[in-house]
Amino acid sequence: MVNKITVVGAGNVGATTAQRIAEKELARTVVMVDIADGIPQGKGLDQWESAPIELFDSRVIGTTGYEETAGSDIVVITAGIPRKPGMSRDDLLNTNAGIVGAVAAEVAKTSPKAILIIVSNPLDVMCYVAMKVSGFPRERVIGMAGILDTARFRSFIAEKLDVSVRDIQAMVLGGHGDTMVPLISYTSISGIPITQFLSKEELEPLVVRARNGGGEIVKYLKTGSAYYAPSSGAVQMVEAIVNDQKRILPCAAWLEGEYGMKGLFLGVPVKLGRKGMEKVVEIALSADEQAALAKSADAVREPMSVVKL
Repeated sequence: MVNKITVVGAGNVGATTAQRIAEKELARTVVMVDIADGIPQGKGLDQWESAPIELFDSRVIGTTGYEETAGSDIVVITAGIPRKPGMSRDDLLNTNAGIVGAVAAEVAKTSPKAILIIVSNPLDVMCYVAMKVSGFPRERVIGMAGILDTARFRSFIAEKLDVSVRDIQAMVLGGHGDTMVPLISYTSISGIPITQFLSKEELEPLVVRARNGGGEIVKYLKTGSAYYAPSSGAVQMVEAIVNDQKRILPCAAWLEGEYGMKGLFLGVPVKLGRKGMEKVVEIALSADEQAALAKSADAVREPMSVVKL
C-alpha cells in the first residue's frame, strides 16, 4: 500500500479504476479528479459508502482541483473525450493532447515524484504529451495499452477453444490501434504452442478481432467506449508498481534504441516495479513480427509529428 493514488477523470474508465484501486486497498487515499463539478464528489462518496460492504479502508475522495492530489505516488490519467462511432483514435488527437497536457502540468506541480500511467487515447501519443509536458523521466511515464490488447486476444482464444483464460499466455506489442502486433510465436496454452490448437487461417480472425476490439465495443455502446477491461489493465499496472511485483507486462514505453527504435512510445514488454518502468525487455521476434512492429511504429510517429504541445 502507498499513501495516495490519484485517478484523473471520473468517467466510466476513471471511476471504475478508482473503485478497483480502493477495493484492492492499494493506497490509503484514492483521489478522483474531474472538471465536471459534482461528478467526482458524488461518485467518490458513493464508492466510499460501499467500503463497509466490500470491506476496504482506502478513503475515496472526489474533487475538481489538484490540491487534494498533492504528493500522489501514482497518477492514472484517463481524462479525455471518448471515441465515438466512426471516429478513429487519431481523430481524438489534438483535443485530448490539450487535456492530457494540462493534467500533466498540474501533476508535475503537485506530485513531482509521481509515476504516471496513461490510459487516454490516442494512447501512444498521449504518453508522449504527458512526458514532454511533465518533464518526468521515461521510467515514470508508462501507457496502458498492451495489457488491454493482450487481454482481448486471450479472451477471444479462450472463447474459440473453450478453455480457461488463466491458461492462455500471449503478448501484443506495438501501437494501440489498427497496427498492433499479436505475437503468435509467443502465444501458448499452458506452455503448448497455440499452433498446435489453431491453424494460421483459424488464428487470423482472432488477430483481426483483437485489433478491432475497442471499435467493436464502441459499435455496440453507440455513445461510449470500453471501460471494464481498460480499468482492469490500468489497475494491474498500479498493483505491480505498488507491490513491487517485477511483473513483465506489455506497456507503452519510451524507446531509446530498444528493438532498433528510439524517440517514441510503443508497446513492448517491460518490467514494472516500485520505481515504475524498471526495464524494457527485448525479446527475439520473427522477421514478420519485426516488420509489423516497425510498421506500427511508423503509425505512431505520424500523429506525433503533428501533435500541438
